[in-house]
Amino acid sequence: MNRLKLALALSLLVNAGVFGGVLYQSLGGAAERFPGLPAYLGLSDAQRARWEVLERDFMQDLYAVSREVALHRERLIRGALVEQADAAALEAERAAIAALQAEQQKHVIAQLLREREILDAAQRAKLARLLLEQAPDGALPIERLHRD
Repeated sequence: MNRLKLALALSLLVNAGVFGGVLYQSLGGAAERFPGLPAYLGLSDAQRARWEVLERDFMQDLYAVSREVALHRERLIRGALVEQADAAALEAERAAIAALQAEQQKHVIAQLLREREILDAAQRAKLARLLLEQAPDGALPIERLHRD
């Protein structure tokens, strides 16, 4: 049961970390040091207009799925930390989260493909570098919580 709890916690924390970072940047929490993707990529006015339409729809989808993940995550955490944990209920919550994460990943891939059509080669390379640098140390969020 302890391995199941650890695996569930890792899955949840990875998901929360990745999507928390995306949401944090999109909501302007890092505005002091990051100008936003359109400015960072140097989008033209025409590119920016197309980008904003794509971004609006993508973020609406991402927020909707993220809210569902958060509900299942809360149930999983609460269920795992009760005196008598129900392994079947925990597995059901984990499976629901995994399915939602798979759906989110499909949305992210589809968004990247749409963005690729808007960007020139230099802008695509710049976006790729930025995305690849999001977690440069490779540490999982749970590892960061346990660092001294």
